[in-house]
Formats: sequence, structure tokens, C-alpha cells
Amino acid sequence: MSNKVWVLGNGQLGAMLAHAGQPLALDVRPIDIMVPTAEQLAMQSNDIVTAEREQWPESALSLQLSEHPKFINGPVFGRLADRFTQKSLLDELNVATAPWELVDDNSDAAELYRKYGERVLLKRRTGGYDGRGQFWLKQAEQTQLPDDWRNEAIAEQAINFDEEVSLVGARTHDGRCVFYPLTLNLHQDGILMASISPLPRLQALQAEAEAMLTTIMDGLDYVGVMAMECFRVGEHLLVNELAPRVHNSGHWTQAGCHIDQFQLHLRALCDLAVMTPQVNFQCVMVNLIGIDKDDRWLSLPNAELYWYNKEVRPGRKVGHLNLSVKDNETLASSIAQLQQWMPAQYQAPLAWILLHYQA
Repeated sequence: MSNKVWVLGNGQLGAMLAHAGQPLALDVRPIDIMVPTAEQLAMQSNDIVTAEREQWPESALSLQLSEHPKFINGPVFGRLADRFTQKSLLDELNVATAPWELVDDNSDAAELYRKYGERVLLKRRTGGYDGRGQFWLKQAEQTQLPDDWRNEAIAEQAINFDEEVSLVGARTHDGRCVFYPLTLNLHQDGILMASISPLPRLQALQAEAEAMLTTIMDGLDYVGVMAMECFRVGEHLLVNELAPRVHNSGHWTQAGCHIDQFQLHLRALCDLAVMTPQVNFQCVMVNLIGIDKDDRWLSLPNAELYWYNKEVRPGRKVGHLNLSVKDNETLASSIAQLQQWMPAQYQAPLAWILLHYQA
């Protein structure tokens, strides 16, 4: 077994993977692949390669990493990075997802409205996470497809969902799958703002979610952690997006579980023992988006701060707070403090947490 793991990308996910590798005696090396360079890495044949993102620019360095014989899940990243091939996979595997089609030269707005209703969501085939790369076609306002979306997007039926949930699971080299509990998520302007897990009322959906993600991971012969974002529609789930990596909605596991998603991913990749994660207590995750670091957060008795040390810009993920829920009073007190300390865009997510964490 190799003790060195190379990560395509050195953002916050790569940094947290490196941190998780330390207690396992794994040398995890996140690599900046956004800067083209001719630098060659001193890689060994038994090193492991993974990625913290689905897409990366082509350079001598990224090619060296992605062409390594132990680049685990290599073919999967491109397949899931393109929404056309991702949705096609879900259809091939008979995993429920929103009705959709490719937008091409023959696509017609009137026909899309006829098939999918008066609101149709266009999504760029690649990129466009956190609410970007999307365009709403509305029958009352738009009679023509914008030309620059043809052959670059899929069209998807608008789903009147009850709420958004996600499942983070992992698959081992020998095909065994383990899962965390379903997580309830709140998005604002397409960006994840808060997550809560576990919730007793979501337990009824756990088996269906696990069966869906097992089918997907088995179908891809996937190894490691994968996240599946879903819409809950009544008593069933529809898959919205897949992420072949550790995921924002799994950050709560850093505080709430005996094995967090980052260590679980490394264990699976490196063929170390993978156990079903033990949940120690409910946890609430608050994403820190375009907000300056406030040391008062550290005074909350149940808070763990993860600050990414990135330049603060509007809409940019710069950190997250994990709040353990060992008793209702402590959580309510911490949320009340955050409501005083955090700006206006956080008032609705904080109120949402208070409304849902006991449900």
C-alpha cells in the first residue's frame, strides 16, 4: 500500500483531505492544477491519485496526475462533470431523475414547454455549480431559446420538490458500500447555506437513497466517497446532481461522526479498513459565504470553525461552522448569537435551522 496520495486541486477540499490523512499516516499532497506548469512530480508507481474537483485545465502537471495508473476513478470524473453524460448514466441505470433532454440545433422553446411545462431549466453541460450556469425558460416571458445555449446545455423539467436532501456514501475496492445518514440542505441563490444531519424523519427515505447510490457506484465501479444530491418529492427521491468526491453537504461529519467523509474517502482509496460511520450526535453545518472571519464564532460552546484562508469575495465559500446538537438549549443559544453577529443574508438560513433541526 502506498502512503502517498496526490490530489488534483488544492482548494479547501484538498486541504481537508490532507488534514484527514495525518492520523492515518498518509502523506496527502494537494496540487495546484490551475497554474500551468512543466513541473514533474516525484511520483511512485504505487502512489494513489484522486481529485477534489470534476474538471481541471490540461497541463503537463495535470496530465501526469490524471494519466497515473493508480488515478482512482479516472474515467468517472469526466463522465459526471458533463450533465449530458451524467443524466444519461442515471437513465441507463434506471435511477429516478427529473425528465430532461439535450438542447441542440433542433430544439424549440414551444416544444420544450409542451413537454415539460411553463418553466424549463437550462443547465450548462459543464461547470456552473453554486447556482451559476443556469437559465430559466419561462413561457410567459420567452418564446425563443437563447442561441448560445444550443449544444451547450440540457433542458430539465422544473421539479416542485418538498425539500432538498443529500446522501454521502463510500464504496471500497471490493464493492462494499457504507453510508452516512441523509442530510437536509438549504440552498439560497443556488449556494448551499446550511445542512442538518441526522434527522429522524428522513430515516424512512434512507433505504431508497442507499439503493440509488449503490446502483450508481456499482455501475461506475467507483471507489471512495460520492455525494448524491436529491429532491424529495412526497415519499420518494429524484437525483439532482452527483459529485464523485467529498462534498460540501458532508462537512457536518467532521464534528458528528467517528469517521468523517475525508478520512472515509482516503480509507477507501488506500484499501484501509472501511467501517460504517458511527454518528455521535446531530450536527448543523453553516456555510460561510463571502463573509469576513469573526473570532466571536469561536466563543460558541458547540462550534467548530473551519476557515479556508481564501480571499473573501461575494458568493465565495470561505469557511464553515459545525454546530453539535447535544441539547436544544445550547443550539438555540448559539443560533441566537449568530443571528446577532451575521449579516442579513444569514437570517433566513439561521431561522430555517431552528425550524427544522428537531423535525
